[in-house]
Amino acid sequence: MKEPTKEELKLWNEHAMDAILKEHLELVKHVDFKTFASIVSPIKKANAIFFMGMGRSGLMMKAAAMRLMHLGFEAYVVGETTTPAIGKGDLLIAGSGSGTTTSVLRAAETAKKEKATVIAFTTDEESPLAKKADYIVVLPAAKKQQHQNTVSEQYAGSLFEQALLLYFDALIQTLWKIDGSTAETLYERHANME
Repeated sequence: MKEPTKEELKLWNEHAMDAILKEHLELVKHVDFKTFASIVSPIKKANAIFFMGMGRSGLMMKAAAMRLMHLGFEAYVVGETTTPAIGKGDLLIAGSGSGTTTSVLRAAETAKKEKATVIAFTTDEESPLAKKADYIVVLPAAKKQQHQNTVSEQYAGSLFEQALLLYFDALIQTLWKIDGSTAETLYERHANME
C-alpha cells in the first residue's frame, strides 16, 4: 500500500470520528437508563467501592474510580497494592464486555462470598458475570470477538470500552448533582503530587 497523502489521512480521521460518534448515538437508543437509576442507591450506600476490569475496560474502570474518589467516595481498584479486602457492605463494580473474563469473574465470586454487592457492566445479560451480579447494566456494544461489523466498525471491544467511560461519566454527573458539592470541593481531592 502506498503512503497516504495528508488529505487522505484527514478524510480517514474525519470518517473514523464520524463513525464512532454515530455508533454512540445509536447505542444510546438501546441503553436502559432505568438500570442506571437503580445503581445510584447501592453506590451511595456502599462502605467502599471496588472497581474491576481488564485491559482497556480496566482503564475505564480506573477512570471511574478516580472520579468517585473526587466525589468523596472510598474507591479502590482491584489489584492495586493498597486495595484492602472487600467485605459486607462494600460494592464491586465489574466491567467485562463478554462477561466471561476469568479474573473479573473471580473478583465477583469473592465479592459475593464476602457478602458484598456486585454491579456488572457487560454487553451480555446472560453472561456468567451478569449471573453473579445483583445489578446488571447492559451496554449493547459489539463484543471483542465479533468481527462482522454488525454493531461496530471499530476493532474488538472499542465501542464497549468507550461506552464504559461515557456512561460512567454520565453517572458521575448525576451523583455530583445529588451531592451538590462545588467543583472547588472536588478539586481539593484531586492529586497534588503529580
